[in-house]
This record gives sequence, C-alpha cells and structure tokens, in this order.
Amino acid sequence: MSPITEVEGRRLALRNLDKVIHPATGTTKGELLHYLAATAGALLPHLYGRPLAFLRYPDGPDGEKFFTKNPPPGTPGWVKTAEVPRHEGRTSRQVLILDLATLMWAGNLVVEFHVPMWRAEEGYGQADRLVFDLDPGPPATIADCCEVAVWLRDRLARDGLRAFAKTSGSKGLHLLVPLEPTPSSQASAYAKILAIEAERALPGLALHRMNRALRPGKVFVDFSQNAAAKTTAAPYTPRARPEPTVSTPVTWEEVESCEDPGQLAFRIEDIPDRLARYGDLLGPLLNLNRARPLPTA
Repeated sequence: MSPITEVEGRRLALRNLDKVIHPATGTTKGELLHYLAATAGALLPHLYGRPLAFLRYPDGPDGEKFFTKNPPPGTPGWVKTAEVPRHEGRTSRQVLILDLATLMWAGNLVVEFHVPMWRAEEGYGQADRLVFDLDPGPPATIADCCEVAVWLRDRLARDGLRAFAKTSGSKGLHLLVPLEPTPSSQASAYAKILAIEAERALPGLALHRMNRALRPGKVFVDFSQNAAAKTTAAPYTPRARPEPTVSTPVTWEEVESCEDPGQLAFRIEDIPDRLARYGDLLGPLLNLNRARPLPTA
C-alpha cells in the first residue's frame, strides 16, 4: 500500500518512497520529496501562477524521460489549471502550482519544474521576467558562462535593468531580469539584440546562433526562451541528472570568482544551508517595485 499523507487538508498517496532515482548518489524519491517540502517557502513563489510544464523522469535520469504541458492522467480535481493558447486558435490546460499540496502531488510524479516568463493572471505572453540561458558547448563550461554573464549584467545595467543569476542545474547558467509586464515578442526581440551584442563583444566566447556546428568551446546565449510558448527550468527545481542537482540561485561574487565548474554545482542537500545563509537570492524578482520597463528604441 502507498502511505497516505495529509498536506494542507489534501490526502496524497505517496508511492515508492524508497525507490532510488539518482543512482550516482543513491538518492531516493522520498529524499526528493523531503527536499521539496523543506524548500517550498522559496520554491513556491517562483512557480506561483505560472502554467507548468513537467519533465518527468520516474525511473531516474537513465530511464524514460518525457516532457508534458498537459495535466497528467489522474490529476486530482483540486489541482488548479489555467487555459493556455495553442496553435491555430486552440487552447489546452496546464497545471498551476499554488500551494504546498499541489507541489507535493507534482513531486510525487518525479518531475523537473519548467515555467514560462509570464503568469496566467497577467495574460498569456505578458512577460514579467527576461531570461538568458547561457549554454556552454564543450570544452567550454559554466566558468565560461560566468564571463558572458558578467558582460550581460553590465550591459543590462546600462539600460536600467538588474540581472540575477542561477545555475541551470545542468551545465549552464541562467540570468533573470524583473520586468514591468511586457509582450513576450518585445522581450524576445530585446534579448536577441543583447545576444548579438554579446557575440560582437566576446567574439571568441559568446554565440547567439543555435547552429550546433559553431558551439564547441563557446557559450550559446539562448534568448529564445523569452517566447510566450517556451519555458525554462524553475529556480530550485531538481534536475534529471545522475546526481540530484538543483537550479540554484547564486551571488554575483560566486559568478565572478568561478574558475572551476565544481564551484557552481549544487545538490538538494546544499540548498537548505544556502537558504539559511542567503535567503532567496532571487527574491527581488518577486518584488514588483524592482520591475523595470524595457528600454524604448
């Protein structure tokens, strides 16, 4: 039988808690759920109101992985959803994680949490965040991403925008910028301009084109995740990697001093201490007073 747990008045059947999900460390599903519960105070605000996409990996990173935006079969009736536009005038529903019970229900499916740069209540494609996904092409590493990130931070500052950094939890680095509600198309166009500028300023390192033949040894400045239909790994989400790595907010001091990829590699057991030390480093993204408009042409 599955143990029944009550979370905020909702009854959840939590299954296979002893199942090893991350074989490199022996991390179990129960430990992943404990991580989500322990960090919910920081994680939930970054998921709140954003129609979720899930990367499911119920048998671990080496098993079947599948990406879905649709509510999974068997989704409880109390889980909130939002109607989201699709192609050719069609719509579909996506899960909203608004509370701890929904977070634990989703975590029981063993998922990565991916979010768009807009919230349902603001309307589809009204971005309140700008994102740059810095993706290193081997032999480049996250240390090379840090050099590009510092350049982008300073360039954004010239336009009155403040950037915040987090690891992707995989190989790269994400930059996030709080915005006044802005059409995603405008955010994408602005991000592309800065990606092109980064390539010109750092020609041996930064790259704005997706052509994989150009990627080795360079950092791809992916601006495309600003599109309304795209999603990015959420802050604090565990990742489907051999070790239970986490998309972790980092300080600019950590970014500037990074010389080795291991300096910016964090696992679930690292996050509670970081939260105790720093609080939520991405907290300013949630403060409407920090939001700024994109510069006008």
